[in-house]
Amino acid sequence: MLDLLVLADGPADHVVNHVWWRSADGWWLWSGNQGNLVLSAIIMILGFLWFARQVRTGPESQGSDRYLTRNRFAHAIEVVCLYLRNEIVEPMLGERTDRFMPILWTLFFFVLVNNLLGLVPIMDTLHMFFPQWAAEHRAPIGGTATQNLWVTGALALFAGIVFNVAAVVRLGIGGFFRHMTAGAPWYVVPVIFVIELFGQFVIKPGALAIRLFANMTAGHTLLATLFLFIVAAWGQGIALKGTVTAASFLGAVFIMVLELLVATIQAFIFMFLTAVFISLMDHHEEHGHEHGHGHATGHEHAHA
Repeated sequence: MLDLLVLADGPADHVVNHVWWRSADGWWLWSGNQGNLVLSAIIMILGFLWFARQVRTGPESQGSDRYLTRNRFAHAIEVVCLYLRNEIVEPMLGERTDRFMPILWTLFFFVLVNNLLGLVPIMDTLHMFFPQWAAEHRAPIGGTATQNLWVTGALALFAGIVFNVAAVVRLGIGGFFRHMTAGAPWYVVPVIFVIELFGQFVIKPGALAIRLFANMTAGHTLLATLFLFIVAAWGQGIALKGTVTAASFLGAVFIMVLELLVATIQAFIFMFLTAVFISLMDHHEEHGHEHGHGHATGHEHAHA
């Protein structure tokens, strides 16, 4: 394993995407991240088919037990799903919650599974058995898919389509574009419109993509760096080697625990911000209605 770390050009080499199959003109046809994405899709499909069987209502012969979840792990997933729905999304989306929860749950768990797969040394394990792949920087599976800006960009593009289409359906084309002006005076409308349009279609999806990409890259690179410290000290004296190895190992354990937390938090943030962007149009319209209602009430009191 240490020899494989030495073969790397740097710590990021254990995080970034590795090509596996190229076309004749150099296009990447398959890479380690694609392998991870396929694996995560299989985990999601099979895992949630199993989960659905565990939480479905049983036969009437079971009495009240028919409503109980039949597995502790499935019950934990159910708790997470209900928390995301009832405590996070429903206060923002109200009656539209059930319409968007399948998309939001899918985003959360897909990002989470890919974040966690990035912590599993699949690629490094393959390189242990196939050293030639390590020397050529090739892998059919492995790495961190959510460290790949193309992957996070595709996820952000999907989220952007969702919250923009939701806004158009909710407000109509006219209401959607009126929102872009925010009731500003006519002489600043062109500037405000361009800024709002750019924010809606570029900045918001871009923030989703870059935040996830940066967090996954930073933590995983730091973890690889700690292991490279061990490699650097391995040829030194026993005292230095033992001290650096022990300190790096303890630091790696701490970072790994922190990375598990970050992987979960980043999946939550991606889902949460998508829900926020869906709800922003509603809040704008509701604010207008409340503002108008407040003026009406004030005039009524004045006349009274």
